[in-house]
Amino acid sequence: MNTIQQAIELAEKNETEKALALLSDYQKNADDDSLFQIAELYLQWGFLIESRTILEQLIERYPEETALKLTLSDIFIESEEDELAITILNEIPEGDEGYVQALIQLADLYQAQGLFEVSEQKLLEAKHIDPQERVIDFALGELFFSIGEYVKAINYYERVYAKTKEIGHVSIEDRLGEAYAAAGEYEKALEFYKEEEEPDPDKLFRHGITAHQASRDDIAMKAWEHVLEIDQDYYAAYTQLANVYKEQGMLEEAYKTVQQGLERDSYQKELFFLASDIAHQLGKNDESEEHVRQAIALEPDYKEAVLFLIELLKEKEAFDEIIELIQSIKNTGAEDALYDWELAKANVEIESFDEALNSYQQAYTSLQHDSDFLKEYGYFLTEEGRIQEAIPILKAYLDQQPIDEDVREHVERLEQDLM
Repeated sequence: MNTIQQAIELAEKNETEKALALLSDYQKNADDDSLFQIAELYLQWGFLIESRTILEQLIERYPEETALKLTLSDIFIESEEDELAITILNEIPEGDEGYVQALIQLADLYQAQGLFEVSEQKLLEAKHIDPQERVIDFALGELFFSIGEYVKAINYYERVYAKTKEIGHVSIEDRLGEAYAAAGEYEKALEFYKEEEEPDPDKLFRHGITAHQASRDDIAMKAWEHVLEIDQDYYAAYTQLANVYKEQGMLEEAYKTVQQGLERDSYQKELFFLASDIAHQLGKNDESEEHVRQAIALEPDYKEAVLFLIELLKEKEAFDEIIELIQSIKNTGAEDALYDWELAKANVEIESFDEALNSYQQAYTSLQHDSDFLKEYGYFLTEEGRIQEAIPILKAYLDQQPIDEDVREHVERLEQDLM
């Protein structure tokens, strides 16, 4: 058994230090072919500096040897020294047996730098030289998918799919499914999602998304149900499954699903909010309020949840609670004109008109182009006897809603009263 093979066997037994010591001693007297093998082993084991040292010495002796340059470029890429990798790959001349491989690696590097046109040029040049190489078609598919040119990506993935179903442990069926879905061809995308003996929850989840987009909620529900059978901590599946149940009018199933998700993780604010919405639709108003308050406790400035809770409180005319809620949120540093508007309305309801005016004034800066706000604010000012302030507010409203004759007549009466 030669020394290199002995080192390999030691490494396979997890005796890495002995393997490295053996190679280090051997490389002092090894021939150049053996040195190259040692460099490849170092690279394989992740000892990039050791591998690089040997390769640079060999390149000094064999400056035209392409295999050395390709291997050294791999080290530069692993070390995130892309410019050095580009430099050495560009040294490989056209017509060299490693030229196509160099073009493919250059394309990948340029793509990583966002130079997509240069990347495409390198790959098309490689394809012109070797039009049947499936790796080039795959690389072109990956490039076009990454920049959102899905139809072009599909064209190249289909070429690969005609020859093989997998490249570099990447499923071409998965890629085609994702590309067709991204292109909006959901029915076609579904053709490429197939049940596997050991299904991948991520793939199943994407399958469900595609099915839902294709209006095949029967398939979507089965996919997400299966995801949760495989992985009960796949939280996105709880949300998607509950939402599709809700869309299908299966409210009890939807509510049960979000509750199961919250049992696994009680820090999912989106699930709490969804639970609140579903509970409200089921007439479980106390539970609805409890869930949405838990969502807000996790994120006080969860705007959608805050506004939903305000509507719940309006239903039971709990205006003091609305004021307390908004003030507590504002005390955390959260600022939103809609909060000020809701605070103004709640203060009107409890006849705290000075507080209401202050909140309307704060909201005005951001909501001066909202016609509903302007109309309400204008009428509030009218009720408060602040006619000179009300008129320009209501005129601004009429600029946006010129066909509202009731407001126009109201403004005319106000102007006459000032004469």
